[in-house]
Amino acid sequence: MMLIPMTHRIFVAIDQGGQSSRAIAYDERGRRLAGAAVPVSTRSPAAGQFEQDPDELETSIRSALDQIMHALPPDATVRAGLATQRSSIACWDRETGAALSPVISWRDPRNAGWLDSLDLDAHRVHRITGLRPSAHYGASKLRWCLDHLPEVANAQLNGTLAWGPLASFLVFRLTRERTLAADPVNASRTLVWDLSSADWSEELLELFGLPGAALPPVVTGDAGFGVIDVYGAPIRLCRCTGDQAAALYARGSPAADVAYVNAGTGAFVLQPAELPEDEGRLLTSVTRGDRGGTRLALEGTINGAASALESVARNLDVSGWIETLDAFDDRPVDPPLFLNGESGLGSPWWRSDFRSRFIGAGDSELRLLAVLESIAFMITTNLEICRQKAGPQVEIVVTGGLGKSNPLCRRLASLNRLTVRRPAATEATARGLAWLLAERSDPWPESSGAELFQPRPDAGLARRFAHWSDMMERSLSRDTV
Repeated sequence: MMLIPMTHRIFVAIDQGGQSSRAIAYDERGRRLAGAAVPVSTRSPAAGQFEQDPDELETSIRSALDQIMHALPPDATVRAGLATQRSSIACWDRETGAALSPVISWRDPRNAGWLDSLDLDAHRVHRITGLRPSAHYGASKLRWCLDHLPEVANAQLNGTLAWGPLASFLVFRLTRERTLAADPVNASRTLVWDLSSADWSEELLELFGLPGAALPPVVTGDAGFGVIDVYGAPIRLCRCTGDQAAALYARGSPAADVAYVNAGTGAFVLQPAELPEDEGRLLTSVTRGDRGGTRLALEGTINGAASALESVARNLDVSGWIETLDAFDDRPVDPPLFLNGESGLGSPWWRSDFRSRFIGAGDSELRLLAVLESIAFMITTNLEICRQKAGPQVEIVVTGGLGKSNPLCRRLASLNRLTVRRPAATEATARGLAWLLAERSDPWPESSGAELFQPRPDAGLARRFAHWSDMMERSLSRDTV
């Protein structure tokens, strides 16, 4: 790795994602100086279940940091931040640090039946947490661990149980001080965090039967979390947040009239808003919780984005699905429809038991395009609700791995009649985290080479979207889907 130039301060963003753990160094002008990525594995012990090895995640982060630290000037001031998968959880022993459970992914709704049996007041839950009652969030996963993992139950009886967001586990394991803390962004995805008090909700903890004493104390996201020893040198861990929240700050403070789409394994639509969305079709998400206050956004979630494409490509025996989709860029086609229930339906439908299916005929390549269009249709549905609740949008900013797809960006522009901007720097989570670490108020200069996709009329696409919307409503209205 090339030695990076001397700079006064360096900001290292640790981005722990579903596919890899990355460490990326930026200078004070937002320029990417160095980076490393270490792949991580996901296992599926049963259909619809997704787990990761907690020890592997810690090791992968340390390895990524090791790879970049020897390239940093020895006398530079280094500040590090951590962004993680927000709704993933872990359980560990607060005395030994040993993991007591796998990391249960945000994609995993394994305890949906138990959650449904509670017959919760969805509007009440939304008013408290900003979320919907969903097994994708932490509460039902924590309860599953307590009910099914003897190590967790025994630690609870012995008073040594710690559990909560994945970020809290990683902070505990990475820091020299074994810091036990939860930041507001990740805490808010547990379904037991109170928006108004910015702390754990005693009402919901009691309702879910979760011992609150096992949860980490909630601190601000910029509280300072301790020191990570890397490559023989200490690095201060100064900030902790969630991946999608960090991505919102990739260009600086987000604008209220811009919609932000970060598309990867799942796709997430965010638009800043001052007041919570009161109907509960979308989420009220914490995007920043630090000494400067709490910032909120309306959020739409699509659970099956790249994960749906990968699953369907595997079932259709299509290799190179990215190249297959790129071949459809700006080409007139008429694919079938795909009702996308990968990992359960997110907003605004909220159905964990929805069965994916194709409507209409087509070869393997056209079916794969139908999956991509279903992602564009679901994003557009959420964007329409954002416009109703948070106000007009002047453009859509698209980032993330799947955001590199030209066919997806062109369809979003046409369906929403808005310009889609794709920044040259697509590592939105890392860049946004570094901007927050720099504690700036002004935006970083945007990298040259941003691509703009202008809206163009597409009668066939509009017709398919209308038909898809109708078929979704019909399917959801049936007793059995």
